[in-house]
Amino acid sequence: MLKKHTNSAYEAELDQLRDKILLMGGYVEEAIAQAMEALKDRDSEKAKRVISRDKLINTLELEIDELCVELLALRQPAGSDLRLIITGLKISTDLERMGDLVVNLCERVIELSREPLLKPLIDLPHMANLAMGMVREALDAYVKHDASAAKEVCERDDEVDNLDSQIVRELLTYMMEKPGSITRGLGLIMVTRYLERIADHATNISEMVIFLVKGKDVRHRGIGD
Repeated sequence: MLKKHTNSAYEAELDQLRDKILLMGGYVEEAIAQAMEALKDRDSEKAKRVISRDKLINTLELEIDELCVELLALRQPAGSDLRLIITGLKISTDLERMGDLVVNLCERVIELSREPLLKPLIDLPHMANLAMGMVREALDAYVKHDASAAKEVCERDDEVDNLDSQIVRELLTYMMEKPGSITRGLGLIMVTRYLERIADHATNISEMVIFLVKGKDVRHRGIGD
């Protein structure tokens, strides 16, 4: 149950913080989806458009930082409100880094689009969907203050890690068998690594949600009860 404040202006500011974080998360999800479409279609122009839209994510990070600083200075929050604002700052940082990873991914897409497709893309789109789902569910847990849902997101990171290892092994085998595929194989391995790191940032967000709800920092210590 989310606490409501008698000060309506303060409540509106906290709502604005949540809204900006959700908007930023929506931009990140969309960027991942568009980047993967560009990869599947070998569409360098779409990849360039995704890169150009990264400024929207960066702008929102600055706006969230400014709003959080104002809230800290003017409202002097304590307890759960202080955790909410600190969490907002950290979540926006993770989302901005996801945006940077999508830019890196798109740069690889542009390179890969110049050559024939190495192999049918099956596991990579699945991995991207898993990562996007983690981002979406982590932010949903943030809005609902749902520590249990956040814990489930953290646990799903293992699935992404396992898929990452599987894809890399397959690509390395392919590259050894066909030396002419090394450049394209390395490019796809980098895409895999970017998706794995996006999932890591979704895990970071989920860990911060647990901190927000329970006041317990589970980073580097596991997420057990």
